[in-house]
Amino acid sequence: MAEARVYIETSIPSFYCASRTDPEALARKNWTQHWWDFKRAEYELVTSIAVLDELNRWPSPARHHALALLRDVRILPAELPVIEIVRTYVAHQLMPADPVGDALHLAIASYYKCDFLLTWNCRHLANANKFTHIRRVNVMLGLFVPALVTPLELLEEEA
Repeated sequence: MAEARVYIETSIPSFYCASRTDPEALARKNWTQHWWDFKRAEYELVTSIAVLDELNRWPSPARHHALALLRDVRILPAELPVIEIVRTYVAHQLMPADPVGDALHLAIASYYKCDFLLTWNCRHLANANKFTHIRRVNVMLGLFVPALVTPLELLEEEA
C-alpha cells in the first residue's frame, strides 16, 4: 500500500517553531513536534509555494527554522485549474476571499488528491461544521475530498 499523502499547511511549521507560551499554544507545539519528529516518515509530505511565501514573511530566525523543516518536502504547483478551484471556493463562500490563503491550500490538497490536509487552522479548514460544505463543493467540482486534520488526530493511534 502506498504512503498516505499529507499536505502541510502553514500552521504546522508555525506551531513547530512557536514561541508563544500560553497553554494552548504549548500543547499544539508539543503535538506538532511529536508528529513531525516521530510520525512524518510514515507519510508522503507535500506542500505549496503559498506555504513558503507565508513563511518567508516571518521575521528571522524563526523564518529560517520553519523553512528548514520543509526543505525536503515536495512542492506542488498551483496550476491554472487550482486557481479556478480557488475562485469557485470563494464564489460559494466556502473560504475567505484571500486568494493565497486557506482556499488555495484546500484547492491544492484537493486537486492533487492528498489524503490529509494537516493544519491547526480550525476556523476555516479543520472544522467539522464546515466539512459538509467543503465536501459538497468538491463533489460538485469532481474533486477528491482530503481529510482535514490536526497533528493530534494523526497521533491518536498512539493514545
